[in-house]
Amino acid sequence: MHAMTTKTPLAPPFPFGPTRAAFAISAISAATLAGAWIFQYGFGYVPCALCWMEREPYYLTVPLALIAGIAGAQGVSKKFVLAALALCLAAFLYNGGLSFYHAGAEYGLWPGPDSCGGGVALPGSVEEFQAQLSGGIHPPRCDEAAWTLFGISLAGYNFLISLLLAALSAAPIAHYLQTRKENA
Repeated sequence: MHAMTTKTPLAPPFPFGPTRAAFAISAISAATLAGAWIFQYGFGYVPCALCWMEREPYYLTVPLALIAGIAGAQGVSKKFVLAALALCLAAFLYNGGLSFYHAGAEYGLWPGPDSCGGGVALPGSVEEFQAQLSGGIHPPRCDEAAWTLFGISLAGYNFLISLLLAALSAAPIAHYLQTRKENA
């Protein structure tokens, strides 16, 4: 008698495909940037040098993930979308490391960078401008949290957001590799 074997998938069906992941990544990245701008321009929190650096991956991933999502929705090769997600994954892993370093410096776990300064808040009036000139301009420090919620600084929240977005970028790639391996 011949034993019949059936192939059972090792992974459950994946509900969040590359195209949906790309759109979600673009939206969450854009919302994160909008939040940073609200803190900067709405509440007057001037970013430090590390804060500026932590925005750069979002400037890359918002349009990249949006293009990948549109391409996926239009039926462009799934591999193109996965390659874009791989670039997003690399950007978020970099940003997560940078945010972890920044948050650690804010919490006094290690020293911040020597060039720990940032931009300058634009004055709202001539009087504010004169006050800045007479008092000297003091850029924010990278090793002091300007704002916290539940004991977590903005750099700490950026670390958590970067981890979430890295996982969202990696999941469709991992699923693709797993199903490819199962079908081989």
